[in-house]
Amino acid sequence: MNRTDLDVLEEIQQRVLWLATRIVDAANHDRDTGDGVKVGGHQASSASLVTAMTALWFAHLEAEDRVAVKPHASPVFHAIQYLLGNLDRSYLTKLRARGGLQSYPSRTKDPDEVDFSTGSVGLGAAAPLFAAATRRYVDAHFGARPHSRFVALIGDAELDEGNIWEAVADPATTGLGNVTWLVDFNRQSLDRVVPGVRINQWRGQFEAAGWHVVEVKYGRRLAEAYARPGGEALRDWIDAMPNEQYQSLFGLTGAALRKQFLDGAPDGIGAFIADVGDEELGPLVTDLGGHDMAAMLDAYAQCDAVTDRPSVIFAYTVKGWGLPIAGNPRNHSALLSTEQVDALRAARGLTRETEWDRLDPASPAGIRANERREALSRAPRERALGVTVPDTTRVRANKPISTQEVFGRVLVELARNPEVGRYLVTTAPDVATSTNLAGFINKTGVFAPTEQRSWTEDRMLRWTESPAGQHIELGISEMNLFLLLGQLGLSWDLSAQPLLPVGTVYDPFVLRGLDAFLYGTYSGSRFVVAGTPSGITLAPEGGAHQSTITASVGLELPGVTFLEPAYAATLDWLLCDALGQIAGGAAPSATAAPAEDGAYYFRLSTRPIDQAPFEAARARLGDAVLRRQAVAGAYRLVDAHEAYPHLADAPVVQLAASGAVLPEVLAAAAELAEEGIAAHVVDVTSLDRLYRAWQRTLRQGVRTATVPSVPGALRAAFADRVPVVTVHDAASHAMAWLGSALAAPAVPLGVDEFGQSGSVHELYDLHDLLPGSIVNAALAALSLR
Repeated sequence: MNRTDLDVLEEIQQRVLWLATRIVDAANHDRDTGDGVKVGGHQASSASLVTAMTALWFAHLEAEDRVAVKPHASPVFHAIQYLLGNLDRSYLTKLRARGGLQSYPSRTKDPDEVDFSTGSVGLGAAAPLFAAATRRYVDAHFGARPHSRFVALIGDAELDEGNIWEAVADPATTGLGNVTWLVDFNRQSLDRVVPGVRINQWRGQFEAAGWHVVEVKYGRRLAEAYARPGGEALRDWIDAMPNEQYQSLFGLTGAALRKQFLDGAPDGIGAFIADVGDEELGPLVTDLGGHDMAAMLDAYAQCDAVTDRPSVIFAYTVKGWGLPIAGNPRNHSALLSTEQVDALRAARGLTRETEWDRLDPASPAGIRANERREALSRAPRERALGVTVPDTTRVRANKPISTQEVFGRVLVELARNPEVGRYLVTTAPDVATSTNLAGFINKTGVFAPTEQRSWTEDRMLRWTESPAGQHIELGISEMNLFLLLGQLGLSWDLSAQPLLPVGTVYDPFVLRGLDAFLYGTYSGSRFVVAGTPSGITLAPEGGAHQSTITASVGLELPGVTFLEPAYAATLDWLLCDALGQIAGGAAPSATAAPAEDGAYYFRLSTRPIDQAPFEAARARLGDAVLRRQAVAGAYRLVDAHEAYPHLADAPVVQLAASGAVLPEVLAAAAELAEEGIAAHVVDVTSLDRLYRAWQRTLRQGVRTATVPSVPGALRAAFADRVPVVTVHDAASHAMAWLGSALAAPAVPLGVDEFGQSGSVHELYDLHDLLPGSIVNAALAALSLR
């Protein structure tokens, strides 16, 4: 790139710096929130990436490339989108305002097009890596898409996050030559100037994982100084200088800066810089490569040339570059004063009337912006898969069977479906066989970029690895599981190919990956995950492997539908419905009002359950009614008035339960009948759908000042307003709200302490989940009327 082009880019970056700074300033000084809470923003953290981001969008990127922007650089991203004509001017004064620009880049909430949500540090960095892994899978199965580079711009402090290194080390992410991470190496974190520089450690870790590493440390001025006789000593001194000392130079000028710079320097350094004037010394010794446009473009080109492995660029930058707070150890969330902003505006030749203007379209900079807008424009992507997932695979079980086993069988049956099977892709963190994916793997194989030779024969598991495989095996990292699921669920956008992603994980360890789970759903990703096995029903495994709060997590996570079926047919219906919703080709389920748009979390068990009670309900209600109610969230498994007609005038109680505890609940209902109490049994297949239905009616009533109605899903399953006992192999509060929803006395039973080892019977006894305890709870509920 010639000097003229570089001058144009440097002019653009100055406008980007101004707009990014002013966006934060306007949010804090021009807008009165009226609540006394500071708006905040990150002018310094934005400024350090202005050069790198200007080089990307105005010179390097192509339309199909995808970029994750570090959270605190969101003002720079929005300033760039505005200059490209992709953001309306009105948004520039609405950072962190309702309906305005988000605090951090968001796929689902920002008005301009964001490729990857960022916010929880470390996750936005890893997301492009797993998006590239998804692209590799899509290219192998559906034909090569237009070439894309997946870029992550991350802060150096993000490298302290453990999930970064889990992602880098996973075999599923090796060899991705279309991935580049750019580390904003400003050597400052939120609290402090980082003591020491860990570049050698990080370089070694990346190289050990097979990455290509590029360092952009010095700008043009320093490079020229190093080339002079004696310049090598200057370089050695700057390299050896303590980070805290180097950072302190940014707050100094003139003789004070010279004195600080030479403190501890070897003999000869003072003489070498003696002919450098006081006004020139600061710009020379603080001339870092991350703010040299040519150096950054060269680094990007170096990464493009390495196509067999991911690349990482360490770009040395200044936090607060170009601002009066540059390098200040407390500048992370510091705001420029109004006077400082006024001076910055004047230095840019702008006025109050012109400060928000785009670049003059007739100027070289304006022409470049227009050219780049056209070069980076993308066609709309189609989210719907365009296939119809069947309502059921008609899986049958003539003997007691667990939901985990049924889950595996349903996936195998769907894999046999020629219309649906090719879009299924499964993944697991080294638990594929123990979560019943073996049948699916035997049929479809394991994905590998190249054909792999199998050295052992296993009649139970045919682990054939090839580009045709449809299972992606991960190392033991639940964070990686949810990061990969999140990107598989966004493949319709990032790789122009919708998929049907399914993941499995031991339910206790859903919590290990919770941050990434939340990240995926916040980004609008759609996938299925099965947490299995679960609860204290995992009795011999002990407390460390007994998940009790995951039901509450599933219920409370936005963008997630939580499901906990007990019987084979209900799981079949619910899984087909979930995949149908993701595919977009099936009719909306009876419960989806409004239509569900997100992930599906199935909590499953290894406990075999007798299917006879369900078959009796099926005979009573018929498939059409039973399926509609089961998919809606609950159905009456036992109608006490039909099962025990002699109890027509007896006291009535309802026993509501999910999952593995249904046998105990059914036994309790039989005991209650013997004592002259009619107990209806309700199988709650989705607490989530019931709760959302109830909340919709409540909020409608609140907003319209009308009496809330009883939602149909609750009305069908709980026809009588009578006392209720809730029973759950999970924290008791997860179902406790049903009493309020039914306007009835309620006694919730569940697991509210850490479990321990023992038999299922012993642990159910310990936590009051045996039939006798349920009977006593029913009597207590009746006494509360």
